[in-house]
Amino acid sequence: MTHQGETSIHLADRITLRADLRHPTRKPVGLVIFVHGSGSGRHSPRNRHVAEILQEAGMRTLLLDLLTVDEERIDAQTREYRFDIPLLAERVVEVIEWVGARPDLGDRAIGLFGASTGAAAALIAAAERPSDVMAVVSRGGRPDLADDVLPRVQAPTLLIVGGNDPMVEELNRQAQSCLTAESRLEIVPGATHLFEEPGTLDTVAALAAGWFLEHLPH
Repeated sequence: MTHQGETSIHLADRITLRADLRHPTRKPVGLVIFVHGSGSGRHSPRNRHVAEILQEAGMRTLLLDLLTVDEERIDAQTREYRFDIPLLAERVVEVIEWVGARPDLGDRAIGLFGASTGAAAALIAAAERPSDVMAVVSRGGRPDLADDVLPRVQAPTLLIVGGNDPMVEELNRQAQSCLTAESRLEIVPGATHLFEEPGTLDTVAALAAGWFLEHLPH
C-alpha cells in the first residue's frame, strides 16, 4: 500500500507542472523522479507500472508532466516541445531544486528514471546536479542525445534496452562508452522498444529497483 496524491510543482517564471507524488507506507529508501519520453506524461501506464514496483520496494516516486497545460496543447499540434531536450532537462533540474526545498523530501537521495528521449534529459540533469542525483536508470532511452555531457555524469547509470530493438541497443552501447561513471547495459530478451511483450516490463522494473536499492543511500 502507498499513500498517494496529485500535487502541483511551482517553478520560476510562473511555470506550474502537474505531478503525482507517492509515498510507501514504510520509511522511504529514496525518491525516484520519472522523466518521460516524447509525447508521454505522468499518466504513462508503463511508467506507472514501474513506479508501483519501486514503491513496493520502499521508494517514493514522483511522476510528472514536464510541459505545462498550454505547452502540451501547442505540442499536440506542432511537436515543438517534446524533442526540446535542453528545455526538458532544465525542467528536471528545477524539479530537483523543488524537491530540495521541501522539508519532507529534501533529505532523500534522488534517482532518475528516464524513458526514450527523457533518458537524455535525465542524464543532463544528473550532470548538472551531481550532489543530488545518486543513480540513473534509462528504459529504451536515447542517451546519445546527451553525448556532450555523458563524461560529466557522476551517477551510476543503468541502461536497459529491448533485445529486439537493435538500433537503440547500438546507440546505448556507443553512449555507454562515453560514460566515465559506473554503468551497466542490460538487454531484455524478446522486448521491443516499448517493452509491450508479456513480462518484459516486469523485468525492467526489477532491474530498476535493484539498481536504485544498490545506489541510493539508506
